[in-house]
Amino acid sequence: LRLLPRQRYLQAEGAEVDALERKRNVLCCLITRILKVEKQLHSDNLVFKVIDACRKGELGPGLQFLSFCCHSVDVLSCVLHLLNQGYLRRQEERPHVLEY
Repeated sequence: LRLLPRQRYLQAEGAEVDALERKRNVLCCLITRILKVEKQLHSDNLVFKVIDACRKGELGPGLQFLSFCCHSVDVLSCVLHLLNQGYLRRQEERPHVLEY
């Protein structure tokens, strides 16, 4: 039984690694932009907003990128990365609510 998703970075090579890194950067920017507007958001709602924006190809006002497939695992991985970097924080009394 496999509970964790496979680590794609460990199996990727060359151009594929670059594409995955660009995707992660776009997702991190999108998460940050959404939380700057919303100020605080439940983690589930954030995931839905990011996935919806990726599907529509919208990064923000006046900016667009090619739509790409993004999964909740990708978004949550970026959220954890941003939490570790100190860009996002959790509320102490409600850890499922994220703040910018």
